[in-house]
Amino acid sequence: MKQSIVTLDLEGVLVPEIWIAVSEKTGIEELRLTTRDIPDYDVLMKGRLEILDKHHLKLSDIQEVIGSLRPLDGAKEFLGDLRATTQVIILSDTFEEFAQPLMRQLDWPTLLCHRLEVSDGRITNYRLRQSNQKQKAVAALKSLDYLVIAAGDSFNDTAMLTEAHAGFLFRAPVAIQKQFAQFKAVETYADLSRLIKEWL
Repeated sequence: MKQSIVTLDLEGVLVPEIWIAVSEKTGIEELRLTTRDIPDYDVLMKGRLEILDKHHLKLSDIQEVIGSLRPLDGAKEFLGDLRATTQVIILSDTFEEFAQPLMRQLDWPTLLCHRLEVSDGRITNYRLRQSNQKQKAVAALKSLDYLVIAAGDSFNDTAMLTEAHAGFLFRAPVAIQKQFAQFKAVETYADLSRLIKEWL
């Protein structure tokens, strides 16, 4: 029996969507767009940076919003139960500069994500760890002879789910569920936990 490892998306699975929270706080409607809406991450992030620049928003403004966020109801318990059973890695397209307050609240699970470039407090650019990092991370774990079970909610998770031995959609929009009907879709942590543990 292979040793198992679970890879999870972060936003929408364990914590609220950061950019939606920033949109609600600032009243800037365009910042509500996420990878659920725009599959091309480069297009999405370049648009976000232009909006931040236009409205003179700095990294500290976004970090202030993030500092007010809490994990989704039941997320910490779900993650804690899972980590007591198997290893878990969070694979996210967020940034280290955003994620730390949320990781602290989740008892510091392992997180692989990207980094921002900041000058005078302004976010000037971003550095991807590598393109398609979620899918490539799962492929690397498989090459180390792990059995990989993955869960996510957005377009940018589907390559990860496809690469994994088993992939599940969690609280994904109906359009994504229909487009990727090969993945079982669930709405509760209890159901997701059950599906994952069937593979452990």
